[in-house]
Amino acid sequence: MPFGISMWELLILLLVLLLVFGAKRLPEMGRSLGKGMREFKDSVTGVEEKMTASDPSPPAGLPSPSAEPASQPAGQEETEATERETVR
Repeated sequence: MPFGISMWELLILLLVLLLVFGAKRLPEMGRSLGKGMREFKDSVTGVEEKMTASDPSPPAGLPSPSAEPASQPAGQEETEATERETVR
């Protein structure tokens, strides 16, 4: 048996759990434990998928970085240049 637990020890452990928590509560605990493990697995594999599926293109709603803005008045152009520097 796994972890060096014999069949008799496992039966005694299950009997104690049954006496402590009751017959109604044990299936609920097992169900919630299984759901938690499943959610954890899904969240871990979801993070891995996001990291491996990296798309260098910008989202559809945003302009590409190489797109030049339309011509603007000289004063406004200077203000935007300083704003871009502070954002970087």
